[in-house]
Amino acid sequence: MTDAWLKALILGCTFGAVLLLVEVLVGWMANSRSEGRAINLRLRMIAEGRDREQTMSLLRRRDSALPTGLPPLLKHFGQKFERMLVAAQVTIPTGRLMLMILIAPIAIFFAILLVMALLGIPVALGRIVMIGTFAVVVGAFLPLMFLQFKANRTRKKMQDQFPTALDVFVRGLRAGHPIAAALDLLTVEMPDPIGSQFGVVVDEVTYGAELRDALQAMADRWDLEDMRMFVVSLSVQSETGGNLAEILDNLSTVIRERHSMYLKVRALSSEGRMTAIMLTVLPVFAFAMLFLMNPSFYLDVADDPAFMPSFLGLILMYVIGFITIRKMVDLKV
Repeated sequence: MTDAWLKALILGCTFGAVLLLVEVLVGWMANSRSEGRAINLRLRMIAEGRDREQTMSLLRRRDSALPTGLPPLLKHFGQKFERMLVAAQVTIPTGRLMLMILIAPIAIFFAILLVMALLGIPVALGRIVMIGTFAVVVGAFLPLMFLQFKANRTRKKMQDQFPTALDVFVRGLRAGHPIAAALDLLTVEMPDPIGSQFGVVVDEVTYGAELRDALQAMADRWDLEDMRMFVVSLSVQSETGGNLAEILDNLSTVIRERHSMYLKVRALSSEGRMTAIMLTVLPVFAFAMLFLMNPSFYLDVADDPAFMPSFLGLILMYVIGFITIRKMVDLKV
């Protein structure tokens, strides 16, 4: 066998081995991801050893870390933060997460000041303001934006899954299951996020809550009109009677038509929403990245007398623009 044929054989064997390895890795990743989707967060937490009461407490977060006697404004923001964590499906306790968000900017601020002191860089008022702004952006603002993005994505997925969950629930009722058993069917058949949330409802009913109250609490946590219509349908049927399966089947049709209209509105407003995202995220991200890569770009001008009023005016204009853009793209269907 000549050297040319030997090289060709080695290259062919190498290509086959690499192709086989890639196929095995892709198949393993696909199987692991499909298995991860088949088990929702609630079942995964129970499988890790947590009892149902602890799992229910972490998933529903009913004002778990809000002290009593707060002013109305702080209580309102605290409740919005709780709902955001519910939608983002964060399992870290609320108190610990709030403490991390509060401590992170302070730690970043003093770490930068310590580095500047060790390097002999002078510290003035303008530089302190700039460093404080950077610490707040990196330690608090960007994590909150990430949590909000994750919460919005999960809430949208919840809306997409809800008609399918109603169909599964209706099929369970028509098969002869009682309401509690049909709801329990959703907890093991539906993936996240809706499987875990109906699991919380089942756990609350198991611990003595009324089914209507548990479903209403789920609708309040997620702030979705589809869930509120579902709760109203169950309430009306329990008081007046009627074929619940037929009522929910009609409700599923209405929700799908409403969701179709919602998708048309989102398609028509997609350019505005993408513009809003870019104008909101890009300045903050660019400021953080530029400060990390070239801090002197900002620190060299921080001592200028015009810096403080200009910088405060810039922050004010960003806040006004952020509020205005949010109101422009917040379309109700």
